[in-house]
Amino acid sequence: MIAVRRLTTRDPDFTQALAALLAFENAQDEGIERAVAEILGAVRTLGDAAVLEYTRRFDHLEVKAMVELELPRHELEAALFNLPAEQREALEQAATRVALYHQKQLASSWEYTEADGTRLGQKVTPLDRVGLYVPGGKAAYPSSVLMNAIPAKVAGVGELIMVVPTPRGEKNALVLAAAAITGVDRVFTIGGAQAVGALAYGTQTIPQVDKIVGPGNAYVAAAKRRVFGVVGIDMVAGPSEVLIIADGTTDPDWVAMDLFAQAEHDEMAQSILLCPDGRFIEKVAASIKRLLPDMPRQDVIAASLEGRGALIDVRDLNEACAIANRIAPEHLELSVAEPNALVDKIRHAGAIFIGRYASESLGDYCAGPNHVLPTSRSARFSSPLGVYDFQKRTSIVEVSAEGADKLGRIASTLAHGEGLQAHARAAELRLKKD
Repeated sequence: MIAVRRLTTRDPDFTQALAALLAFENAQDEGIERAVAEILGAVRTLGDAAVLEYTRRFDHLEVKAMVELELPRHELEAALFNLPAEQREALEQAATRVALYHQKQLASSWEYTEADGTRLGQKVTPLDRVGLYVPGGKAAYPSSVLMNAIPAKVAGVGELIMVVPTPRGEKNALVLAAAAITGVDRVFTIGGAQAVGALAYGTQTIPQVDKIVGPGNAYVAAAKRRVFGVVGIDMVAGPSEVLIIADGTTDPDWVAMDLFAQAEHDEMAQSILLCPDGRFIEKVAASIKRLLPDMPRQDVIAASLEGRGALIDVRDLNEACAIANRIAPEHLELSVAEPNALVDKIRHAGAIFIGRYASESLGDYCAGPNHVLPTSRSARFSSPLGVYDFQKRTSIVEVSAEGADKLGRIASTLAHGEGLQAHARAAELRLKKD
């Protein structure tokens, strides 16, 4: 029988127990780091030859030229055309909703002119080229294509290059169909650290990108960390998380299944319930035990809930919100009778799902907001992936003669104070002559 950790805020050791629950050892595996460093070095030096060799070795594909690894556009379109009608409609509806939401995020350039004619502003431009990493084979996620490609396209990115491994030639039709729907420009069937290296450094066939986005395994995450600075990256995400604040008025089966929805990602995923009603916590625990045997991924769910899950008894909903801010979860569900009364109390969360009908799983696929969210308490200082991640801002400074006289005197004083005489002199040369 599954045994999910029980905690109560009335315990004098609760703070330490919560810290232990949230602790996630994100130490970098030395073996993985060495392997990734070697792969990236080879790709940077040898280009296509290294990518081909690693693809043969790791994905067991006998290929002789990079042209064999690029999917033609008609294959993407065929994957979309051949989908069962229900799947195609669901994919198209999800894409439409995600695009509509992200269009609201599009930033524009702005400027203002001061009385002396000095013009200041900010120029907003899209990135030229972005690389999208998508897991392949059996672990294939078309939703990742939608959530990464659509904001890039809304931002106006010039070229979007997708890489997706196809171990032993296994392709996922939904992933290819998602690439067709979202307008991905080029698709290469490569994966792992070698794909990250190809995007970051460029090869004879694959052009260098400006930013790499998308999830991957430990080798992909390590490679993204290493190439950051050469290119931008979205984030290096930790395990998925959900925190549910419940008041006892929701069907306990709903709450249990929402906990399962995160736990089934992997054994390190974290699912936590905060509730001031001890009797309801017992009902959720009973639902967990009753529903788990019917879950195809019950072993993963059980390992996740037993290893990193918790059912926490709190004094009241205000205390639950305070704890939620301390946890800063990736996903926060407010499964209470009056959820909007709590929204303003929440400062740190990747996404807030308001009310008992707002299952986090809807956000993963089709609600509209991006499902690429900050994890491991990083919602304290970072945000969901969005259009703004694919736009950059350039400051605009145009100074009139009158402005140069006014600003130059300020700059000169401050520059002398910093001991930077050339800075001061550059400003002083533009002052009005008496």
